[in-house]
Amino acid sequence: MAIYIDRPIWPGHGRMWSHLVSDESFDELHAFAARIGVPRRAFERDHYDLPAERYADAVRAGAVEVGSKELLRRLTDAGLRRPKHRPAPRR
Repeated sequence: MAIYIDRPIWPGHGRMWSHLVSDESFDELHAFAARIGVPRRAFERDHYDLPAERYADAVRAGAVEVGSKELLRRLTDAGLRRPKHRPAPRR
């Protein structure tokens, strides 16, 4: 299907980051990331964190640019969303 990327608007570790996701499978996502040289350690639960300086590389390789809300919707609709576990409510 497709690989999607949002704009690098997420701050962390002194850099800005994008999220790279698939609407098909994690295998498709891992293969795409490997093809553009993104290390597997950049994978977090259901997406790759991609630094701003690699954004254009992903787009040139075929990642579809979408907004963050659209990226999340596509990931969720594909059944691939793996949110962080929330702590149990305190009693």
